[in-house]
Amino acid sequence: MDIISEPGGILILDTWSTGKLELVFMSSMESLAQLEVLCEKLYNSRDSAERAHAESTLKCFSENSEYISQCQYILDNASTPYALMLASSSLLKQVSDRSLSLQLRLDIRNYVMNYLAARGPKLQNFVIVSLIQLVCRITKFGWFDDDRFRETVKEATDFLGLPNIAMPMTLHRKIASSFKDQFLLQIFQISLTSLNQLKTEAPDDFRHVPLDLALKCLSFDFVGSPVDESSEEFGTVQLPASWRPLIQDPATVQIFFDYYKVNDIRVSKEALECLVRLASVRRSIFVEDPARSQFLSHLMSGTKEILLTGQGLADHDNYHEFCRLLGRFKVNYQLSELLNVEFYSEWIGLVAEFTTRSLLSWQWASNSVYYLLSLWSRLVTSVPYLKGETPSLLDETVPKITEGFITSRINSVQAILADDSLENPLDNVEVLQDQLEFLPYLCRFQYRSSSLYIINIIEPLLQAYTERSRLLAPGDADELSVIEGQIAWMVHIIAAILKIRQTVGCSQESQELIDAELSARVLQLISVTDTGVHAQRYQELSKQRLDRAILIFVQNFRRSYVGDQAMHSSKQLYARLSELLGLNDHLVLLNVIVGKIATNLKCYAECEDVIDHTLSLFLELASGYMTGKLLLKLESVKFIIANHSRENFPFLAEYRCSRSRTTFYYILGSLVFMEESPVKFRTFMEPLQQVALKLEATADAALRTDVAKHAFIGLMRDLRGIAMATNSRKTYGLLFDWLYPTRMPLLLRAISVSTDEPEVTTPLLKFMCEFVLNKAQRLTFDSSSPNGILLFREVSKIIVAYGSRILLLPNGTDIYGSKYKGIWISLTILSRALCGNYVNFGVFELYGDRALADALDISLKMTLSVPLSDILAFRKLSKAYFGYMEVLFNNHINFVLKLDTNTFVHIVGSLESGLKGLDTGISTQCASAIDSLAAFYFNNITAGEGPPSPASVNLARHIGEFPNLFAQILKTLFEIILFEDAGNQWSLSRPILSLIMTSEQMFSDLRAHILASQPVDQQQRLSQCFDKLMTDVNRNLEPKNRDRFTQNLTTFRHDFRLK
Repeated sequence: MDIISEPGGILILDTWSTGKLELVFMSSMESLAQLEVLCEKLYNSRDSAERAHAESTLKCFSENSEYISQCQYILDNASTPYALMLASSSLLKQVSDRSLSLQLRLDIRNYVMNYLAARGPKLQNFVIVSLIQLVCRITKFGWFDDDRFRETVKEATDFLGLPNIAMPMTLHRKIASSFKDQFLLQIFQISLTSLNQLKTEAPDDFRHVPLDLALKCLSFDFVGSPVDESSEEFGTVQLPASWRPLIQDPATVQIFFDYYKVNDIRVSKEALECLVRLASVRRSIFVEDPARSQFLSHLMSGTKEILLTGQGLADHDNYHEFCRLLGRFKVNYQLSELLNVEFYSEWIGLVAEFTTRSLLSWQWASNSVYYLLSLWSRLVTSVPYLKGETPSLLDETVPKITEGFITSRINSVQAILADDSLENPLDNVEVLQDQLEFLPYLCRFQYRSSSLYIINIIEPLLQAYTERSRLLAPGDADELSVIEGQIAWMVHIIAAILKIRQTVGCSQESQELIDAELSARVLQLISVTDTGVHAQRYQELSKQRLDRAILIFVQNFRRSYVGDQAMHSSKQLYARLSELLGLNDHLVLLNVIVGKIATNLKCYAECEDVIDHTLSLFLELASGYMTGKLLLKLESVKFIIANHSRENFPFLAEYRCSRSRTTFYYILGSLVFMEESPVKFRTFMEPLQQVALKLEATADAALRTDVAKHAFIGLMRDLRGIAMATNSRKTYGLLFDWLYPTRMPLLLRAISVSTDEPEVTTPLLKFMCEFVLNKAQRLTFDSSSPNGILLFREVSKIIVAYGSRILLLPNGTDIYGSKYKGIWISLTILSRALCGNYVNFGVFELYGDRALADALDISLKMTLSVPLSDILAFRKLSKAYFGYMEVLFNNHINFVLKLDTNTFVHIVGSLESGLKGLDTGISTQCASAIDSLAAFYFNNITAGEGPPSPASVNLARHIGEFPNLFAQILKTLFEIILFEDAGNQWSLSRPILSLIMTSEQMFSDLRAHILASQPVDQQQRLSQCFDKLMTDVNRNLEPKNRDRFTQNLTTFRHDFRLK
């Protein structure tokens, strides 16, 4: 049934039972009862068809302003909450449209406020929330339109919700700023007054309400900076100066400490959250030092009492917030200010004890420890700047904390092994990074004592591990796993220390010597991990964790001590390493590192994580020019380059590690191409050539077997890595000559035979995507060479073969994986080939070659096979589609104009949709395509001279059939410029001028439409803004004229948006 409003009630159009349109006028209450049934189905039905029918029937209430009176009727008379929800949500959408008159918006606001006052307590919670959101939306959108909207603050204080996309962000900020200046302090004072009044009188379940209000006030975005809501971190709270008396009043801080003592977890947690924000207020809010010192003293006194009593800290949420509060002390205050507090020595001792206990409770407080270690790291880094003789007591407390951290991590290994439910921090890179981020500062503060403590722990572990390697059998596997886990923690700790080179407490030379002592232990470990019984444990998780720790150590050590500059500035370290291990320079050290890399690649055939970490380290070494040249001198590297077969590196034979092959061959390709030797390249490619020859000899049917598929997928991934490594004409030429013409038929056969198998086609297409990319001008052939044309012909064959077959396949459950992914890669290949500047495309038509035409035809068919909604929904598909359209409109517009009118309009309409999207890159591509189209129209039709070309005739025909096409796009562009905060205004200005040039009448009509939509008292001023927009702009599209218009548009946008 459908619904139409009537003065006396609601008219139901009953089409559900008979399928025929029957008009049945019922009494108001009977109609309302049927509407309530529909609302019940809309919100509760499990039948998707029934819900869709109800939604379709009821959508008129939110889309037509004539139904606003019916929404009021529903609110007044409906008995079910779902009908009330329909009315409220419909009104919300109506006011969000921002086309309602001022008086109507005021009437709705007043009605809803009175409605909430009269019926609010009896309504369902979700209806109340919806109605409050409606009031907030009306208030926000009308904030600058009439002072009566601001009266809402007297009745409801927390009304600013999430930004609505219909309102520009600058207007959001203006409203928020005005609200902050006029009412926020008043609201915060109300919350404090309520907290004092309800301290003893209110029931427990009500005390959190004023606390929640205070927290929202203190969490207000005072400076308009974007906040990462996924993070707990925030910067300084930039309170306005008008808040100063309230913040300096000791009662403000004390009330939150008092509420923390309330025996209610929710109340105490919110009280701590408020204190965290108070501890973060900007320093300059306190004009005089005594006021700041008094405020700090009050905060320290309150936290000291909590530390002494431990009240509330048994709750995890309270514990976490309290750690955050302690962490803010050094963020906002200097160490000298802390020292000046009378009871600092007692306070710092209590914080140290609390930190030590937290470290030992690693299972319970692992996430909270981050804030405590942050506090201590900031304290120790401030010591060199400390003046005066007041002892900081850090010399006594910090070593204990360092030792507590290390001990707790060593002990955690045994506990985790005994309890399978515990998560191992060594498996979580992010958690591990958080735990180790601040430890180096603590260790280097008292580096000698800390290093001795570390050495005393790791030496017995290394000795036990070495002795185990000499045994004939592994023995107790659990005991060995514990040893490996404990060594892994120590290696991670040493790696974290080496990552940061900071001189606090001792000289650079002495720190280097200590670095050498610690590094020697890990380098000694490398020689043991792959010997004896340890060489049989690559499947064990504890062994894998240890090797990952070693790789991280090597990465950090390399960044600090490997390289020409590091070698000359680190003589003390290498001298000590030479004494301890015989490693007298970084070339010898590199040989040890590469040996470990080669061992990992040989032995970890099935552990992707270790393989990826190993290749990441290898890539770092090969990417540096100096280290890359050094690597080529090493025998171990020469062996890898000469023997990169699956027999030597079994991970190449593992399908699960096939993605790692691209990185592996990118590294090897980079090393091989450093010498640019054709002989060495051909030798290097020999194993790949053997694989290709076997595949070429395989029948089409056999190509679909797993063995052949995996071999082909591996070959494509290998070639893609090598193609990524070609960065010059010469190196690219070596790969091109190897591939063309001998290998290309294999690619065409594979994509023709396995079109329905994305695991085969995707690596092939991605290889071609890299192969046709003209980065660093590597695809620059001799003037007499046909290679560019030949390459495009092969590209065309592959795209046509894939596209013509993929379009025939039915849509599966995973349509993105089975179709869309291949389509967007194909579009990217064509985009890169068409704009690579290595093909003269006029040759194809001149000589009757269909390569270009066929490629464009099939690409268009692929794009048209994808609904626009899907194009906009999948990010990679969207980027590829609009990138391809930009290339088409810029370089091959004649092809676009040859299309039938409906297809042409569909494509141009998709460009308009891309303009409206949130992705600035896509919006820029669409603007460029539209600019090319409008400029073609202006140059060839509006200002064209002589007989029109066939393309001009086609375009004129398209526009003739859809005369509003350009007008709609121009309207969209102006709406984006005027009402949104586009980051690509320069790019958007280009098509605006081109469209204006196509028709002055179209621009005049749009101008009149925009002015008519604005308040009457603003129209004269805005009309003058339009006049200035075209000042000194001539009727042409020359670059200088475009730049002048862009400048005018910037001024126009600024003046237009002034209120």
